[in-house]
Amino acid sequence: MSEDFQDDFKDEMKTIKSANWSTPVPILATWFGFGLVNPAPGTIGSIGAIPFIVGILMFAGMIPYLFIGGVILFGGIIICDLYEKQTGKEDAKEVVIDEVAGMWIACAPALLNPVLLLIAFVLFRVFDILKPGPIGWCDKNVKGGLGVMLDDILAGIITGLIVWGLSFWI
Repeated sequence: MSEDFQDDFKDEMKTIKSANWSTPVPILATWFGFGLVNPAPGTIGSIGAIPFIVGILMFAGMIPYLFIGGVILFGGIIICDLYEKQTGKEDAKEVVIDEVAGMWIACAPALLNPVLLLIAFVLFRVFDILKPGPIGWCDKNVKGGLGVMLDDILAGIITGLIVWGLSFWI
């Protein structure tokens, strides 16, 4: 392993250990540990959202889905703020509740169509990684829990609009 990778890994471990694991904050921030998987915790966190999305849509329907999505979205801002205060680190890699919120938005118009869910996942990850336009601006300029969440929310909205448009053709 390279020294840079080892140093990054040690820094991440210090951050993770500094979180107060006796509270639900790090559990929710890492989306039940999905964000602790390396490499690509954002992608793993996005994948970790899918069973919840599908399960809630299948067994509860759209109204509970929207309600729970709102709780994740607004609760995620608070969770991210608290995690930053516990660890002293801004926008830590292991925090993936922002990806979950973005996926929740992106997948809403897909309903349970597997093709649209796959498209939503791929597009969301592309927008979240490349951060074009306002997504990148938010990522660089908005701080705190809102800053952690906002770029993923925008990526989710843009993806959701594209998926909604595609839903008329697929």
